[in-house]
Amino acid sequence: MEHLWTPWRMRYINEHKGYDSCVFCVAQELEDCFENLIIFRGEQTFVILNRYPYNNGHLMVVPNQHVDRLEDIPPEVQEEMMILATKATIVLRKLYHPHGFNLGINIGSAAGAGIAEHLHMHIVPRWSGDNNFVSVIGQTRVLPEELSETYQRIYDAWRE
Repeated sequence: MEHLWTPWRMRYINEHKGYDSCVFCVAQELEDCFENLIIFRGEQTFVILNRYPYNNGHLMVVPNQHVDRLEDIPPEVQEEMMILATKATIVLRKLYHPHGFNLGINIGSAAGAGIAEHLHMHIVPRWSGDNNFVSVIGQTRVLPEELSETYQRIYDAWRE
């Protein structure tokens, strides 16, 4: 069976073909606003809302450095990634009350990385039963909140 979010991922990749730079590198140059989905900037990493989320609140922590291998990220950047991932779970727990989280890094396209050239960590809130009939049989995700509302809620809560 095809992975449920492959059509979204492929659409995102196809929309960004032709960029001279990676989409995460381009995002770093843009202002913090809904259109660019950047929630927070650390010293060496940033937090961005996933444009094609698996669930509401699907965030990513991205190092500023353009690398595709975990071992190429300096320890202080790895530390900041984990600190921001922890903050993300705190904010998402407060806003959405998930039953759990998936945190992960897909290294390489064979491992499912949609943007394999720039390593990033996913933080996905999960609820019991969030794989329902529509998502499993219809291969469609139903999100109860507009992306703009998700962005604003997380952006505001991050600063509280």
